[in-house]
Amino acid sequence: MRCACIDIGSNTTRVLVADVAGDRLEAVLQERAFTRIGRRLAADGTIPPDTIEHVAAVVEAQIATARAAGAERMKVVATAAIRAAANETALLAALRARTGHDTVVLSGEDEARLAFCGATLMMATPPSGRIAVVDVGGGSTEVAVGSVDGGVEWASSFPVGSSSLADRCTSDPPDRAALAVMREHADAGFAGLHAPPADQAVAVGGSAASLPTLVGRLLDADARERALAVLASAPAADVARRYGLDPERVQLLPAGILVLDAAARRLGRPMQIGRGGLREGVVLELAKIS
Repeated sequence: MRCACIDIGSNTTRVLVADVAGDRLEAVLQERAFTRIGRRLAADGTIPPDTIEHVAAVVEAQIATARAAGAERMKVVATAAIRAAANETALLAALRARTGHDTVVLSGEDEARLAFCGATLMMATPPSGRIAVVDVGGGSTEVAVGSVDGGVEWASSFPVGSSSLADRCTSDPPDRAALAVMREHADAGFAGLHAPPADQAVAVGGSAASLPTLVGRLLDADARERALAVLASAPAADVARRYGLDPERVQLLPAGILVLDAAARRLGRPMQIGRGGLREGVVLELAKIS
């Protein structure tokens, strides 16, 4: 079964097309656009009309791309920035009018569950024991703990993400003072994180996916500090050129790393960088619909 997920997030809007056979998933196509809904929210919490039009156009194009790639089933989902918007219904109506598809606004708990499903499915070695999956988005971070056999046992959403935290940094590269402020706010964002103990932890989301280029797939305390040192050593455009990353992602990475750092310290575990997450979870569920 070839399925597609269009994921409208706080920072990016992404499409994944993948073939699913049982519990095996193989990506056919992946694309993203930096739509930055979270940053563009107006003072009254509404999404501006030009941003609504831009996002609708991006989603329309991604749906066309997925259809051209042969997707038999498709689902459009939206996350934290849309949940938080005062005019959520205006965006949903525009998406429906432009694309003919309804968009499902996921709860934080649904995000956590789907990210857990996608992350554990795509791990190189079948995981055993209890696993914690941390999904860092632009406007929120979801944490789920469970096992492959038993599914999610505990899940929660926290109102701290890479975009909301990065907005507190005005220097490029981030200076020591900016990093300290972001670290403090990241720690405060997880004050209520009291998850069950886990045998291993996995990090997913846009920030996590960019980190192997900088420090490899193991994100322990030393790797997190090494990554921050690289990002603080030069302007984002220079770091992006050096490592072949998108400049917009590099601007968000210090905040994303500090969110992961705060979560890892609460969980008491280093993190592996995952190879799948929310979109893979959505695609897997789509393929299982009878």
